[in-house]
Amino acid sequence: MGIFTRRKTDIEEAYDLYGDMLYRLALTHTQNSEDAQDAVQDVFTKYITASPVFTDAEHQRAWLIRATVNRCHDLLRRHKVREYVPLDEIAEFTADPDGQDADLALDVMQSLAKIPEKNRAAIVLHHLEGLSVEDTAKALGISVSAVKMRLARGREALKEQIGREETHV
Repeated sequence: MGIFTRRKTDIEEAYDLYGDMLYRLALTHTQNSEDAQDAVQDVFTKYITASPVFTDAEHQRAWLIRATVNRCHDLLRRHKVREYVPLDEIAEFTADPDGQDADLALDVMQSLAKIPEKNRAAIVLHHLEGLSVEDTAKALGISVSAVKMRLARGREALKEQIGREETHV
């Protein structure tokens, strides 16, 4: 029972540390709250059943991020993602859900949802989740220079998208 209790504690700690971040990451990929929840649940199920061994907390976080991105890709590839995108749900995770920042956050998230997925993943991990360029590269399984390029292209696409939306207002 001691091993199970420690393992249960490890799982709870991992979920407490990374659950919200993984959900936001999955939400940016799937564009649907239910699918994002499913992806995170699947990742933690895999985390429990596969019992991966990690060298440190950074390795654990990178594994969970990579597994989440892969699971989201699987969902998208299998067309399990519904066409309807309830982006209003994303605003509930902003710092000030009732203030002006919520409107800005929703606008940014709507614009972010319209840029290519590979650029969006780099932007979310680096700018929204605060990972370094090196950690983002590890999480996505690509080179540092590829992350820098995706960040540059993603920022440019966001500028264009926001500019397009401002001219339609």
